[in-house]
Amino acid sequence: MHTPTTPSADSTDTPSPTWSVGDLTVHRIDEVPLPAETGHWLLPDATPELVADVPWLRPDFADASGALRLVSQSFAFEVGGMRVLVDTGIGNGKPRANPAWNNLLSDYPDRLAAAGFAPETVDLVVLTHLHTDHVGWNTRADGTAWRPTFPHARYVTSRVEWDHWAATEMDAARQQMFRDSVHPVREAGQLDLVELPAEGAEVAPGVRLVPTPGHTPGHLAVELDGGTGTALITGDALHHPVQTAHPGITSCVDIDPRQATATRRRLLASLAGSGTLVLGTHFPDPTAGLVTAHGDAYGFTPVPPGA
Repeated sequence: MHTPTTPSADSTDTPSPTWSVGDLTVHRIDEVPLPAETGHWLLPDATPELVADVPWLRPDFADASGALRLVSQSFAFEVGGMRVLVDTGIGNGKPRANPAWNNLLSDYPDRLAAAGFAPETVDLVVLTHLHTDHVGWNTRADGTAWRPTFPHARYVTSRVEWDHWAATEMDAARQQMFRDSVHPVREAGQLDLVELPAEGAEVAPGVRLVPTPGHTPGHLAVELDGGTGTALITGDALHHPVQTAHPGITSCVDIDPRQATATRRRLLASLAGSGTLVLGTHFPDPTAGLVTAHGDAYGFTPVPPGA
């Protein structure tokens, strides 16, 4: 049985980890670490032997046995007078097929508020895609109903993403997720579907959504331009830093693994040596880093919070 994650007494006393991206300050909003077995399930080709051959993954991104570390978290920042949140994690009190996510009880809202992003102050919520662990805090329980957590926000995702799921015969678990975390936002008139050309589309000053299909058909990444610095929030185009060293490693839940690999290789090639800070949506602390080229693969140099 899953034991709910509960807030610790001092969980909001420590400031949220941040990175400077030119004029922008990006906050990491922690939800929960994912169970140790998640990596083997999610990225089955990242075997302990393969991980052992990438020594820089330890100790931050993998443990001594080769198990990958993964987390659920969001990123928040203020730009042009707008408060923006990218992805909303798993959410609390929701029935889920994954035991580690089922009826979760975390202190995510407190962490969000402590970072200066109380739900009623958020203007824009960007959803990289419509998977369960990226949309959970879209809504919160209000009696027997689910209401948008961010009552004044515009929620945006790719129209291709919406159209894909609208045409898909979903299993019971995914139907439940849409009922409690997606449909209430749309029914409230707060969900905007964005057309994304190949070069992407700007949704706020210095915030560009770029198509990164494969994991899902309408998956997007988020480019930030702070004037004197740039960053990219990966969503699930990259689940873990091991995929920089081995871009061909795919996720068991990639809808189109071949396209996901092609997207990842293109993305890594564009990032290598660019100085763009990469913020991994599921990357554990230190979470951020710079991509470097190494032959046909890439390296990842961590950039700790506060940089």
